[in-house]
Amino acid sequence: QVHVVESGGGLVQAGGSMRLSCTVSGRTSDIYAMGWFRQAPGKEREFVAASSWSGTPLLYEDRMQGRFLISRDNAKNTMYLQMNSLKPEDTAVYYCGTADKWSGSYYPGYNYWGQGAQVTVSS
Repeated sequence: QVHVVESGGGLVQAGGSMRLSCTVSGRTSDIYAMGWFRQAPGKEREFVAASSWSGTPLLYEDRMQGRFLISRDNAKNTMYLQMNSLKPEDTAVYYCGTADKWSGSYYPGYNYWGQGAQVTVSS
């Protein structure tokens, strides 16, 4: 089993930046890739970004490309989502998931999920 914990959420003003962390433990050898999804109140879940542990493949949702950046610290079993130029429409709960194969934006391909991190962007 893999345990996933997100951290780093909070309140930020529009135009600001925030970094989310996703730390995994347990059977981390089973993890090939990790992905970020988000869900805003009253809206469907949407894909944000995904990356393998090696950094390739790497995929961003088009609307996040250039504003959001994934990085990894393999020694800490942690993947980061750096979010820049945040907009009020980025307000959502952000979830990190792990996959044992490349799943990209395919939500059912992810095996384990964290509890979510609330990100609120004020206008």
